[in-house]
Amino acid sequence: MRIGVPKEIKVLENRVGLTPGSVRELVHHGHAVVVEHDAGIGIGVHDADYTREGATIAAHAADIHASSEMIVKVKEPQAVERAMLRPGQIVFTYLHLAPDPEQTRELVASNAICIAYETVTSANGGLPLLAPMSEVAGRLAVQAGAHFLEKPHGGKGVLLGGVPGVPPASVVVIGGGVVGTHAIEIALGMGARVTVIDRSVDVLKRLWTQYGPSLQTVFSTAEAVERHVAGADLVIGGVLIAGAEAPKVVTRAMISKMQAGSVVVDVAIDQGGCFETSHATTHADPTYVVDGVVHYCVANMPGGVPRTSTFALNNVTLPFVVAIADKGWKRALTEDEHLRQGLNVAYGKVTCAPVAQAQNYAWTDPASLLA
Repeated sequence: MRIGVPKEIKVLENRVGLTPGSVRELVHHGHAVVVEHDAGIGIGVHDADYTREGATIAAHAADIHASSEMIVKVKEPQAVERAMLRPGQIVFTYLHLAPDPEQTRELVASNAICIAYETVTSANGGLPLLAPMSEVAGRLAVQAGAHFLEKPHGGKGVLLGGVPGVPPASVVVIGGGVVGTHAIEIALGMGARVTVIDRSVDVLKRLWTQYGPSLQTVFSTAEAVERHVAGADLVIGGVLIAGAEAPKVVTRAMISKMQAGSVVVDVAIDQGGCFETSHATTHADPTYVVDGVVHYCVANMPGGVPRTSTFALNNVTLPFVVAIADKGWKRALTEDEHLRQGLNVAYGKVTCAPVAQAQNYAWTDPASLLA
């Protein structure tokens, strides 16, 4: 199979779909890989590093799209990239379609085969291709929150860990999944007072066992969220419903009760955000203020540490890229029910039920397209 790796064009997105090591593995399996010029420059990887492992270099993204059977990316195809997709061409990347009707409409019109990292599942019910970026984002959320709590950056001027004689900041983490777990670890490590809110008692028990009484665990109700958000210096939202638009757990009324200069970080923004006041921002202009509260809602947070993120992502995506290239997408998805869950759009059909429900499309069972 001929596999194309275009340079990411989302604002300040420096990750890349394949590392040179991943290219070597694919070439070893007999596949051809073409990489756009300078696609890896954001992670310190040069064209010569790719050619040394067997890739060829293309001057423009149009050349990649015109010649490749499968496109491997990181972020969702932007409008100019969607316009280059061909019927039957495979796109393997993050899509986050539920809150993005324009992208869904154009992918449907392209008749391409669109497989989303974030809805591929695992035998234990996890999301293995989303997990490493959730780990990165959870850790970054605390760093970003601490940064924007500083007065020069719009915050109330609170040091996250405090100092002797002065209490530390209060950090509230909403959602105890992968994002939340990693945010808790960093926040506790920095000395903050940390509360996690989740609707699963089992999740709260796991976190209590993992972190002990230094972490306050709270069962999620509207009253509990309102009370703890109001008193927080930093609130991190990490709520996820796989493939679906994130629920608005924190209302604007709750935001209005926070102290001026408090900070919220919405890690769920890729799926529409879990704060009612959230809208996507970029690394170039990461924050805005609502009711005196600083909002950090960067839609590609792991892109801020692209080298770490790219290698972490390739660790989990490469086996699936190899499987699709070796077997073709139909056989690969037929033989792997977990990879099959990643199919979001194919031949003009929406094959991810949460996306179909969110945008009023008819849902097509992926199995019906694999015969």
